[in-house]
Amino acid sequence: MAIHFTPSTPVITDLTLPLHEVRPAGPEQTEQRSTFWPAEWYPQSGVQLTWPHAATDWAPILDEVTKCYVTLAFEIASREQLLIVTPEPEAVSRLLNEKLPSRLLPNIRFAKIDTNDTWARDHAFLTLITSKGPRLLDFQFNGWGGKFNAELDNAINLKLVTPTGSLPPTGGVGEGPLNGTYESHLDFVLEGGSIESDGAGTILTTESCLLAPHRNQPLTKADIEERLLRWFHADRLVWLTHGHLEGDDTDGHIDTLARFCPGGAIAYVQCSDPSDPHFDDLRLMEEELQTFAAEHDRQLYPLPMPDAICDPDDGHRLPATYANFLVINGAVLLPTYGQPVNDEKARRQLQRAFPRHEIVNIDSRLLIRQHGSIHCSAMQYPKGVIKDPPPTPPVKGGE
Repeated sequence: MAIHFTPSTPVITDLTLPLHEVRPAGPEQTEQRSTFWPAEWYPQSGVQLTWPHAATDWAPILDEVTKCYVTLAFEIASREQLLIVTPEPEAVSRLLNEKLPSRLLPNIRFAKIDTNDTWARDHAFLTLITSKGPRLLDFQFNGWGGKFNAELDNAINLKLVTPTGSLPPTGGVGEGPLNGTYESHLDFVLEGGSIESDGAGTILTTESCLLAPHRNQPLTKADIEERLLRWFHADRLVWLTHGHLEGDDTDGHIDTLARFCPGGAIAYVQCSDPSDPHFDDLRLMEEELQTFAAEHDRQLYPLPMPDAICDPDDGHRLPATYANFLVINGAVLLPTYGQPVNDEKARRQLQRAFPRHEIVNIDSRLLIRQHGSIHCSAMQYPKGVIKDPPPTPPVKGGE
């Protein structure tokens, strides 16, 4: 299956990694609908990472954060395909050939595309499952309301499905690494981290983000809700009116605060320290979630609030959160912050929420230096989306 288009609008050293073997595990089940936005634990074909390079904001700590990305690459490629978007595929390929087990390399493919930054969650496709195959929804990414340059990142999706990066006529066929029908919503600003699906018709979001300035004004809340329910074939959009993290650039992405888990459960950030500046607002968010859970028979899993982590340069608080985990086939990649007690509390809660997944800790203290974490860094694609890598040509005799 190929892409069909529906118009609508520096050398790195010292990267030795403690890699561990993967134990088998199976995905939880999710409701099947004729057209639906799957939950993150729906079986995946692979995950996209948009790789850091010297022209991104990672430049001052590029070697250090690249080590974290190599760890992510190992965990993902151990279980499914990995699509790496980068302007430097040869350099990244050499690095991974050196640092990863050779058995994983066939699971990795590259797309050579110029990028502003690395936050794939917010600029990558959002994928629907339909009776006719995957549908790739392309929304506008404008750097979280114009806070940062995003022109290159906003163009990644088209370049993944057509070499020219421009919209072909209806029925055009893409030659990139993805299968599906392309659907343009480039006149509407939406980041993947701002909405969350349970796979059964409910979407969770925050008013602070979707109604923030420089996104979709003059659309009203009702206008936005109507569009999202229609585009994602959903039944219900749940708006949280409370919840924020200091140091957050996104105006309150839901994936930093509350996340769906199998069975419609919700894992969320709970602040239990009255002296913490987050206490009052997160307590009000918790009450909103408790009301929703009681009305719809949902299980809640509170996650601890990490102790304050501050930027080493200017001292501002960084948006550390355990809610920014990534679900992949058979595993949950949990951001940890060098806080053994809190890290373990979060691991235990997520193991309860994902009993059939392995919980894998990933030290994310470097990722939050740029105000994101694991989920922000990656975008999963359901089964059938990422094409199988091209076969390795046979080696001729004597070569």
